[in-house]
Amino acid sequence: MQSWQLPEYIADILPSAARQLESAKEQLLALYRVHGYELVCPPLLEYSQSLLTRIDEGLSLKTIRVVDQLSGRQLGLRADITPQVARIDAHLLSANSGLNRLCYAGPVLHARPDGFLSTREPLQIGAELYGHAGIDADIELIDLMLKSLAIVNVSAPTLSLGHIGIFYALAEAAGLDDQQAASLLQLMQAKDASAVEKCVLQWQLSQQWIDAFIALPTLYGTQEVLQTARTILPDLPEISIALQQLQQICAAFASNSIFIDLSELRVDNYHTGLLFAAYSEDWPDALARGGRYDGLGKYFGRSRPASGFSFDLRDLIGHLPPVEKLRGIKVSVHDAPAAKNEIEQLRSAGECVIIDYTPECNEVKGCDRQLVWQNQQWQLIPLEQ
Repeated sequence: MQSWQLPEYIADILPSAARQLESAKEQLLALYRVHGYELVCPPLLEYSQSLLTRIDEGLSLKTIRVVDQLSGRQLGLRADITPQVARIDAHLLSANSGLNRLCYAGPVLHARPDGFLSTREPLQIGAELYGHAGIDADIELIDLMLKSLAIVNVSAPTLSLGHIGIFYALAEAAGLDDQQAASLLQLMQAKDASAVEKCVLQWQLSQQWIDAFIALPTLYGTQEVLQTARTILPDLPEISIALQQLQQICAAFASNSIFIDLSELRVDNYHTGLLFAAYSEDWPDALARGGRYDGLGKYFGRSRPASGFSFDLRDLIGHLPPVEKLRGIKVSVHDAPAAKNEIEQLRSAGECVIIDYTPECNEVKGCDRQLVWQNQQWQLIPLEQ
């Protein structure tokens, strides 16, 4: 193995792709800014307990840990920025009792890749809204997510909707303990309908709960699924509210392709309600995911309603429009001292000025003009190709 080889699922980003990523990131943050979302930049490294690894097993498995040589305490390299933003809202911005709209863009690190084609160093970008429990906040974020995908050249994605509150309501009403609920949720996330049926039958639950859990993995498809769910699932207040919220989302995005999946529960443990994601025909997994995670801030001293979304911008390089390299102006190394003022003026105006240290070869890559002294003044002339 060469000493310069990178770890598995880690890769360099070369100039053309880096231009695409930075251009897209700038446009996305500008989009969030005009919608009222303020940028925050949490640190890449924190004490591991602040990254909520103790409450989310999936997040814990993703987190790379090291020992802090200053304090001796365990540090974690963040695997998800959302808990960090929840900490900022709950602690550093606690003086604001109203809404906080926050956005971010930065790398995260995973101990293992999410999939065979995934990187272990995603560039996570997203937006979060704290302080409002109404469905209109979720609608705002879904709209922002779809606008984000349009910026990165994803046209007409399918909006997928679910609600983990339905599962939690059934689990509580059926009297499942925490271990049973966690085991059943894992089977639901794997979409193993036969295993779900076998599991609930061995627990000897009441028939209505057995029927409800067995039916849940079958409730997917078009918006008609919501009416079917009202007929099949028990008449619990939490389920009625969840189905009503999903109906409101469908109405708000009636012009979009919408898919309902009430067993789509592949989420982090901190999610509590509405779930949404965007898919495209030419992509194997979700392009972006989001949902409601009310109360996450309680681990940092302030429990608040919250909703948000994020996606891996690096994962979407193939969708990003090309960004041409800025064409440059060549200046001979011999002319540079005398032309110093003109060079700085051109750079201040946004021009790329490149000092040519090898004028004998008469070529500087990426330049289409040159700065020369002609007729007693510095002039820009086309560069002969």
